[in-house]
Amino acid sequence: MKRGLVFLTIALLAVSMVFAGGSAEADDGQKTITVWAWDDNFNVAVMKEAAEVYASVKPDSGVTVNVESFSKEDVFVKLQTGLAGGGSGLPDIVLLEDYVAGKYLTTFPGSFVDLTDLFDYSQFLPFKVDAVSQDGRIYAVPFDTGAAALYYRLDLVEAAGYTEEDMQNLTWDEFIQIGKDVMDATGIPMIVEIANNKTTLVRAIMQSCGEWYFDHDGNINIVGNEALRASFEILLEMRDAGILFEAESTEGRAAALNNGRVASVVNAPWFISSLRPAEDQTGLWRAARIPRVADIPESINASNVGGSSWYVLANSDVKDEAIDFLQTVWQGNTDFYDTIMLNQGAMGSYIPGYATAVYDAEDPFFGGQKINALFAEILPEVIPVNYGGYVAEANDAITTALANLFAGRTDIDGALEQADAQLHNQLGR
Repeated sequence: MKRGLVFLTIALLAVSMVFAGGSAEADDGQKTITVWAWDDNFNVAVMKEAAEVYASVKPDSGVTVNVESFSKEDVFVKLQTGLAGGGSGLPDIVLLEDYVAGKYLTTFPGSFVDLTDLFDYSQFLPFKVDAVSQDGRIYAVPFDTGAAALYYRLDLVEAAGYTEEDMQNLTWDEFIQIGKDVMDATGIPMIVEIANNKTTLVRAIMQSCGEWYFDHDGNINIVGNEALRASFEILLEMRDAGILFEAESTEGRAAALNNGRVASVVNAPWFISSLRPAEDQTGLWRAARIPRVADIPESINASNVGGSSWYVLANSDVKDEAIDFLQTVWQGNTDFYDTIMLNQGAMGSYIPGYATAVYDAEDPFFGGQKINALFAEILPEVIPVNYGGYVAEANDAITTALANLFAGRTDIDGALEQADAQLHNQLGR
């Protein structure tokens, strides 16, 4: 059965669910925009801040923004169910991960408002606009980004004879050599990934080369993907050199860094919150651009991992008001972007927002480095790719293939072929 049909069938089976949300108009004519999102401390908090800004800018609009919080899984299930059931019980605005949005746009065409001509998308990061586009049309307002950075312990690097300057614009070959020297000097592995899921590093390396699990036409791109192959080679070389620390879980990864058992990690801006609990390491950390793949000319020292965007539902009774809300707050209001960067650490996609004083702030945890300025420098360079909408399924296939590779059950070519076969089978292509 085709993957799209499976996706639709699951949604239809769930149509008996009791829905929350949906727009409403009070007897006094007051209109309510309902927003669905997850994570009270991040996405939900950011959208509540947006609601306050809108109320202050347009106090007489007669519009209230109601942000409803669910788990990410519940947002996706409820959205699938509502769309499959003809649009009942849906919100007016919904948050979708860029990695899965293509699945919804393809499976439920016409369900989201075409915003192409309603926003100045030249003011948003190109790779984020590309992520919310389909067939030349744009369906969302880009929100947060995952500028990939190499976070590293400067004191451990210095113990091996290297400086902060030496860590800039590396190739992966150079990084691995530094890792070997750090290991020799300190006995501490250079980099951490999760034992049963190394796809954060895989995805960062792929997009730094302008490649993805899917090509620009949406076709599966596993076998013959030189950037993906390079990521396998890099991981294997780091493992064989003894510089790759394999944590047992997400929590274990953070603990290894906090406890000084590993020297670096590649991740997004939000990962800083996992480093900061180690207050005794204040001033020891630095951030740099991620390494590039030397043998791939297109590879650059810039990439992205993760991110989400805001979509307006086509059947909303208040879609004009929802669009006005997004236009008013999310386009042109750099003060709003400053606030969410300071309060939630939300690195937005609105390019003019990067020119404010927030990005000149020195971070004591990173030895006074202007960490936000680094992210702002990286993001405009990130190469757009077609996420394809089925990143979770591709990650599963890659995780299985890497497990077989690391266990010695196959070589790199065999691992890629296994991942390719698994993904084709799962998606029915």
